[in-house]
Amino acid sequence: GIMAGSLCPVELMKQVEEKMYMKVTSVYGLTEAAPGMTATRIDDPFDVRCNTVGHDFEFTEVKVIDPETGEECPVGVQGEMCNRGYNTMKGYYKNPEATAEVIDENNFLHSGDLGIKDEDGNYRITGRIKDMIIRGGENIYPREIEEFLYKLDGVKDVQVAGIPSKKYGEAVGAFIILQEGVQMQEADVRDFCRNKISRYKIPKYIFFVNEFPMTGSGKIQKFRLKDLGLQLCKEQGIEII
Repeated sequence: GIMAGSLCPVELMKQVEEKMYMKVTSVYGLTEAAPGMTATRIDDPFDVRCNTVGHDFEFTEVKVIDPETGEECPVGVQGEMCNRGYNTMKGYYKNPEATAEVIDENNFLHSGDLGIKDEDGNYRITGRIKDMIIRGGENIYPREIEEFLYKLDGVKDVQVAGIPSKKYGEAVGAFIILQEGVQMQEADVRDFCRNKISRYKIPKYIFFVNEFPMTGSGKIQKFRLKDLGLQLCKEQGIEII
């Protein structure tokens, strides 16, 4: 089986393998670099298939580039996932301005996704540049917190997004869908996080929801979670600090 279209939590990948009796590989890419930029292979170890998106497709180039300097990042250093090759689009139809925003002078397509290359040449997607939460000068990547919260018993799905904060600029908000029949309090989530992740990464706001805002194709609209968080705070009488 192939996981593609959206980032898949490691715990869900494990469940698919166990319950559907199949080997799952991952393909990473975007419409502008079809059918993908990287992929795990069927003979890769389970850990590689579930925790990375594999390595470059043959005859293509993938680089992790520092968004600020434009230089390629060393192994283990986070940057923007970029691609050059036959799979990269020529440009957006009759829109040279939009094309110039994503394809640089070296013909590398900039994905807007953050990733890291490991010593074995496999890539791990760590989040979206636009989704990054900046709390009092600290950069927080939602995917890291989401992967951690998936390990909490009773959590079916979770999304993390920035909630506007008067004091810090942004605060961490966690939107959690619980498994059927499970009851949980905000304190349970914070207790699970305490002493296991950095204090500034522990969600300030925790919302238990039934669903996430989705696109017609079934992808989560993360940008709408911020407004949803503000709405839920107002409904629940929670003061935004």
